[in-house]
Amino acid sequence: MTDELLERILFDGCSLHAGQACILQSRLLLPEPLHDEVVDRLVEIAGRVKVGDPTDPDVQMGPLISSTQLDRVEAHVASAVKDGATLAAGGKRPAGLHKGFYFEPTILTGATPDASIAQEEVFGPVLTVLRYRDDDDAVAIANNSQYGLSGAVWGADVDRAVAVARRVRTGQIAVNGCIPGDAPFGGFKQSGLGREGGGLPGLHQYMEPKAIGIPA
Repeated sequence: MTDELLERILFDGCSLHAGQACILQSRLLLPEPLHDEVVDRLVEIAGRVKVGDPTDPDVQMGPLISSTQLDRVEAHVASAVKDGATLAAGGKRPAGLHKGFYFEPTILTGATPDASIAQEEVFGPVLTVLRYRDDDDAVAIANNSQYGLSGAVWGADVDRAVAVARRVRTGQIAVNGCIPGDAPFGGFKQSGLGREGGGLPGLHQYMEPKAIGIPA
């Protein structure tokens, strides 16, 4: 993987809007042989992210929206570490930023797919990296969630990536960074009912057909 690709995964996954977007992917699944190398490079990239005043053109990531949200993100990370996860990067307020609701881009490894950090929406710049053995294992981990709004599959073999994407239970999914265009938007499971946009198919999701029998 190139650094450019890893930067996209990091920002699309957890750092865009400081992780405060409903469609970001806060879990990254990596195959066993690539796990350690990719994590090391992501940690290096995360360490270079400039956090600060969003009006500064050199800043790459701004603050969280409130002190309440900052406390919530800190609590999620602390709980993950207590449960056995390893803090590979971040996990605290950036040096020199004593005011405001700033939090470093954070990478956690060693969590289990059932852990709270891998199941709950953190809504902060926190990326949890999980290992998988093969495609079936990756799909099982991806679908092991009560939510299903968005996802992404990255791979050199596009046909294989699309095949995996079809099996992931989520409302929209990107293959190699290509997000769905003007399509109905919404989720599965606890990620909402119905679809926004996309014309009539979006409206039909909100409807319940009713059959009436009329005697001849």
